[in-house]
Amino acid sequence: MTDQTYQPTLSQLRAFVAVAEYRHFGTAAARLSVSQPTLSQALAALEHGLGLQLIERSTRRVLVTAAGMRLLPQAIATLEAADRFVASAVGDGLGGALRLGIIPTVAPYVLPALLPELRTRVPALVPQVIEDQTARLLDGLRTGVLDVALLALPTEMSGLVEIALYSEEFVLVTPRGHHLAGRTDIAPSALDAQPLLLLDEGHCLRDQTLELCRTFDVHPGGVGDTRAASLATVVQCVAGGLGVTLIPAMAVDAETARGTLETAHFAAPAPQRTLGLAFRVSTARTEDYEQLAEIIRDLRPE
Repeated sequence: MTDQTYQPTLSQLRAFVAVAEYRHFGTAAARLSVSQPTLSQALAALEHGLGLQLIERSTRRVLVTAAGMRLLPQAIATLEAADRFVASAVGDGLGGALRLGIIPTVAPYVLPALLPELRTRVPALVPQVIEDQTARLLDGLRTGVLDVALLALPTEMSGLVEIALYSEEFVLVTPRGHHLAGRTDIAPSALDAQPLLLLDEGHCLRDQTLELCRTFDVHPGGVGDTRAASLATVVQCVAGGLGVTLIPAMAVDAETARGTLETAHFAAPAPQRTLGLAFRVSTARTEDYEQLAEIIRDLRPE
């Protein structure tokens, strides 16, 4: 039975929301930057104070109970209200903690310029960077684990506001001496029968590449034979002669610097992706995120 005098802490609510989202104590603890015992203690204290089991644990899986599902939206709303309170206290402009999600095909190429720029222009801001695949970032936004995410648009998820930043073309990366290397006028049909290397499932760049092939009725060869968790691994496989790949323009300089790769560009209109910020429609920090968007636009790679 719930003790009517009990008042849960924000840490306890964040522990509950994180475990409910990730269904894994280790992952939830990592996302909150706390130890797993600390997370477990916070959740146990919340359940004891409420007199309810919110999370069902076993050695094989983690489930949200019926009571947990009923209370989860209210826990998220409470955390958002606390975030709005802190944002109001900070005042105008960016400041305080900011939990920024970012996809892996953007993070290595944007963060080296973005983080120093944030320290210079908004020294009161304390960014916490979480790199993850799109689906998990969207879950983090939905459950309040993240404040804002930098990813490919559109997200096609209700309850979010999206701010488009800019579009960038996809570039074909080939081994040295490939017959397409150096061209600036290739059509998507040039990918037909080419051994196309992709990122692993869950990466939006993989989905965008496959959608491009479907749109132009292109049938590359070897799709899925080799998959990687990072662009760095993909281009290493290209350098080793395993095939070709598509990478976003912002990644070209960093990933082809080894000198064993060449590139080719599509004729206009070239296939591209749009990057942007996404955040909950219920947030009180819309103006802050608009300011963040302007900073990122100013740093757009040439």
